[in-house]
Amino acid sequence: MSGDSQVAGSFVTADYVVFALTLVVSAAVGFYFAWASRGQQSSRDFLTAGRKLTALPVSMSMTTTYMSSITVLSNPAEVYRFGAIFAYLCVSYVLSTVVVSEVFLPIYYRLGINSIYEYLELRFNKATRLLGTVLCILNITLFSGIVIYGPALAFSQIVDLDLWGGIFLTGIVCTLYCTLGGLKAVVWTDVFQLGIMLAGYLAVIIKAVILQGGVPTIISDAQQGGRLNFIDFDINPLRRHTFWTIAFGATFNWIAVNGTNQTMVQRFICCKSITHARVALYINMLGLCTFLTGSVFAGLCLYSVYRDCDPWTAGLISAPDQLMPYLVMDIMTGYPGLPGLFFAAVCSGSLSTVSSSINALAVVTLEDMIKPYTNMSEKYLLWMSKGLSVFYGVICISMAGLASGLGGMMQAGATISSAFGGPLIGAVTLGILCPFANSKGGFSSLVSGLLVSCGLSIASVIYPPPPAMTRPLSLTIDGCNFTATDSLNWTSTALPTQPTFITATTATLQPLQADYWQAPSYLYIGIIGAATSVIVGLIVTLLTGHEKSRKARPDGIWRRESWQHKSFFL
Repeated sequence: MSGDSQVAGSFVTADYVVFALTLVVSAAVGFYFAWASRGQQSSRDFLTAGRKLTALPVSMSMTTTYMSSITVLSNPAEVYRFGAIFAYLCVSYVLSTVVVSEVFLPIYYRLGINSIYEYLELRFNKATRLLGTVLCILNITLFSGIVIYGPALAFSQIVDLDLWGGIFLTGIVCTLYCTLGGLKAVVWTDVFQLGIMLAGYLAVIIKAVILQGGVPTIISDAQQGGRLNFIDFDINPLRRHTFWTIAFGATFNWIAVNGTNQTMVQRFICCKSITHARVALYINMLGLCTFLTGSVFAGLCLYSVYRDCDPWTAGLISAPDQLMPYLVMDIMTGYPGLPGLFFAAVCSGSLSTVSSSINALAVVTLEDMIKPYTNMSEKYLLWMSKGLSVFYGVICISMAGLASGLGGMMQAGATISSAFGGPLIGAVTLGILCPFANSKGGFSSLVSGLLVSCGLSIASVIYPPPPAMTRPLSLTIDGCNFTATDSLNWTSTALPTQPTFITATTATLQPLQADYWQAPSYLYIGIIGAATSVIVGLIVTLLTGHEKSRKARPDGIWRRESWQHKSFFL
């Protein structure tokens, strides 16, 4: 589609109704569970749903939690700019699911823990647990800031809504139903929001396919434009995306997400049995692969529509993450309600992730920082849980301000997860697979992995990889035919030329990059952090082995015979 097509840039009444209904229903679920459980809840029921949930709603909640606004907005833009090689992420979903199901899940159920960081104290010591809890809080709050900021930025480009107004609206609705209904409200709201996300995504894809004359046309355009770049087996670790970085580098990141991130572990432990938890994991894997396939195809649709007139190069949008909103308002403004459905899908992705984050943060704070040091009654613990939900809702909204300076949402989210997730998965792996590892080794493992992974993450922001390593694909504006009126139809709250601290620092230090430093792929940061954790933990254990160390609990160690007799597969 050329640049002379007019983008309306505004909602009609039907769009506002669809969008408002999503927020109203989400809040109503919280009110329902608050009313249904009045006078009956304990803090355990509030934060873990009494460990009585079944596999299907839990799996749908897991899928919705991590198919956030990053998936809806950033993944198609990633494919548009760098190609469909991103689809190899399905391999990492499969591998990580098997590892978590057969190695981590049995440990957590045998111990009966509410927080993953309880394991670090049971296996090592209290200091390791507290450090792990702090890392969890930093990781989740920063990530939540990104998924709140993303849809708010999209809204500010499309409708007459202030950017921070959108941020506050998303954060307040999340905080409301988390505080009122607890984990049950979060899970069942996620189920509703999953349906909205699917409907919004499919509406855009189907309209784009019809507009372009069918799927074969879109595939042909992608082939001609070099977007079907699946054959890339370069082993260079500096390359941003190859088969190896995506299929295996991302595997460790997803093991960290599913195995040591409280937002996901909390889903496992709220299931009524380990069988339900395993089934939920594998259904979630299928859901993740389905959404990834949809986002990759949406990126190919984007390229097919704008192959001759790239809105980003033409200056109609200020960032690639705005490509999907631009497409929606370009091709769907003649269908009242459908633009609102897509933005409801974006908002649902944000609501599901942030609500899960708020609930997880409340759990780790209560279980790891309050309960061990106080002797509160169950009534006060319940009110403390609700208060923590409100507190972390405010924190997540505040973190959205930081997200505005981190660049593309997809890579920023992955970098944050790698920086904090790598050391945690390394320390937990050390505890599970190395029975002889002692408490000093465990704490050193976590600290060393954190220093390395955070150092690499910061360096990758200050010294971004050169085009030779990222290999963006060609975009053109040769087919654009702008008029003065058309160029004013799309406005931006942040001009492309407006510098931030990060871009200014990068511009200053960029000449040093070629001589001194090239960052590895952001997908390898988690592996490097985890490997550092395990290696340092083993070395420290061997050096301090003469000291009397805590005897590892048998139920906190992976046992081969347990896998043979109780595996999901056998």
